Amino acid sequence: MSRRRQIYEGKAKILYEGPEPGTLIQYFKDDATAFNAQKKGTISGKGVLNNRISEHVFTLLGNIGVPTHFIRRLNMREQLIRQVEIIPIEVVVRNVAAGSLTKRLGIEEGTQLPRTIIEYYYKDDALGDPMIADEHIACFGWASQEEMHDIADMAIRVNDFMCGLFAGIGIRLVDFKLEFGRLWDNDFSRVILADEISPDGCRLWDMVSGEKLDKDRFRLDLGGEVEAYQEIARRLGLLPEGDTTILDLEKHRKRRGK
Repeated sequence: MSRRRQIYEGKAKILYEGPEPGTLIQYFKDDATAFNAQKKGTISGKGVLNNRISEHVFTLLGNIGVPTHFIRRLNMREQLIRQVEIIPIEVVVRNVAAGSLTKRLGIEEGTQLPRTIIEYYYKDDALGDPMIADEHIACFGWASQEEMHDIADMAIRVNDFMCGLFAGIGIRLVDFKLEFGRLWDNDFSRVILADEISPDGCRLWDMVSGEKLDKDRFRLDLGGEVEAYQEIARRLGLLPEGDTTILDLEKHRKRRGK
């Protein structure tokens, strides 16, 4: 598909004008950032793997009735998606204590939480994506009460499904980030799942060894980032054992200058 007009560029993806009204092309980059972009780098092949993993998870979620922006994967780095109005709230679902939660509350990393916690953060890089409460969301009109009910319900449903999905391949789903958008139909809108679900936005630990198989390897300078992403893809059945065809094809594409 020919490259179209760029609509938006974020830290990990670029959005281009889609082939039909109401669609966009989502391109997955290899750029990696952490700590609100204070740390920057590149994980070679990350975009290819995230494209496949996110496609797989969104397809499965769609199959159980979770509405998403995903339409289909176009190639190794691009997806065709529905154009939505992004709600400026990052939804973080936590099952196990890790990351900022351990620092804020002094809880030991790896502690199983008595219940799943849903946290909300205001999407603003300049402010460092501050944590917010329902009162802030209502006060500033970022989302209606009905929309927040839909978001919370979908977040729990996604969590229940993904916990089972990853447990089935020996992975502990520690926490993850979701984003939602409004899909408009004339004057009416409904909330659907948007963005991506990949090791970039999830904490995924091996159930036996506790090894981190996500972007924490980049955040914490552990190394082996692409190998961790490949391991997730392999366990999901997207990259057969010992098969590096996806990344080999990507290297060949780059050599050809495409």
